[in-house]
Amino acid sequence: MTSVHELIRGAAQREATGRPSVAPHRKPIVLRATGASSCDAGLAKDPWAIDEAPGYGPGASLADEIPSTAPRQGPLPARYTQASDEQLHQWITEAKAALGERVQILGHFYQRDEIIEHADFVGDSFMLAQAAKSHPEAEAFVFCGVHFMAETADILSEAHQAVILPNLAAGCSMADMATIEQVEDCWRELTSVFGDELLPDGRQAVIPVTYMNSSAAIKAFCGRNGGIVCTSSNARTVLEWAFERGQRVVFFPDQHLGRNTAKGMGISEDVMPLWRPHLALGGNTVAQLEASKVILWNGFCSVHKRFTVAQIEKARIDFPGVRVIVHPECPAAVVEAADGAGSTEYIRKEIEAAAPGDVIAVGTEINMVNRLQEQYPELTIFCLDPVVCPCSTMYRIHPAYLAWTLESLLAGEEPNRISVDDSVASDSRIALERMLAARP
Repeated sequence: MTSVHELIRGAAQREATGRPSVAPHRKPIVLRATGASSCDAGLAKDPWAIDEAPGYGPGASLADEIPSTAPRQGPLPARYTQASDEQLHQWITEAKAALGERVQILGHFYQRDEIIEHADFVGDSFMLAQAAKSHPEAEAFVFCGVHFMAETADILSEAHQAVILPNLAAGCSMADMATIEQVEDCWRELTSVFGDELLPDGRQAVIPVTYMNSSAAIKAFCGRNGGIVCTSSNARTVLEWAFERGQRVVFFPDQHLGRNTAKGMGISEDVMPLWRPHLALGGNTVAQLEASKVILWNGFCSVHKRFTVAQIEKARIDFPGVRVIVHPECPAAVVEAADGAGSTEYIRKEIEAAAPGDVIAVGTEINMVNRLQEQYPELTIFCLDPVVCPCSTMYRIHPAYLAWTLESLLAGEEPNRISVDDSVASDSRIALERMLAARP
């Protein structure tokens, strides 16, 4: 099968004459893919070339608008950008061995294989949050994920523990679709409709719930307003918790996870209005809000919105008997057409439990899908999306950045340390501890 790297390079040659191609010493991302093109020719570039300009980088979120306040990564020393893959691997291995248990490397499922092979712990955002909390012996966590995950690790870890993000440009377009200013404006408008007094049954009129994919400031907002954080692993448990305490929920920032979870609980879409932050009352009437059960924020994951019912239908034609599993960040119609939906850990467990010879089509990020195919060669596993379009911000964590980070730590430096202000961290911790207690 064609590798992701080959697809990307081919697209670059066809679509971007004059753009720099990947350096010859660079190791291809050897991943299987079903498609014949990439979503952006710029994926052929090394991340430090992309870091020179603001943006999420080539990939699914290329067209998403990045806030002017988004962190930027400074130049990476030439020692790392000019090193071969073998050299980078050696430097990472040696630095990690020298650091020992002082440093834990946490890797998200969506990371490149070249990063995952060095990780001490691999998981989804929920699992990584737990990992950060359960290693008091570590002096530092090198978080190979994105910015909001590193913030969460800093909040949950001890004060003496440093959390390092190898590339500050590894953000999340979904998280950026809800700012704290917008959320506070939303809350003021909702309060004007519902009031701020408890209902006769002792519940709040509305409980704020934020997906893990949000800023620390929004997590703190939820913490001080009786709310909670959720992940795709425990979203249903969290909504059940919220409805015990409130008449309705306002759900930030991913509309699809909120909608899919609520529908799975038997809640009708008729009582799930969409809140558009640039419109008065989010573009809704007072009557619509008063009748609501779940108010959905107008945010989404640029990777998961690419999956369609047509892709599922084609998979069933091409592979009779195929099992289709998707992430709940996919649109509702996709989730309904699939055989199962759940977090990245759910997807991993479903594939782990499959019988030899099974064919499984997966609707989530390409790096994870193809890593699963490598791990389970007795299965046929492929991505529903025929176009290679990885999470562009996860893609920013390159071995060169990891090598630089580890060698800096070995030298007594703490580059790219993620520190959440105490006033924000304390309220965030309340919402996160509620999340950790809400085990599915």
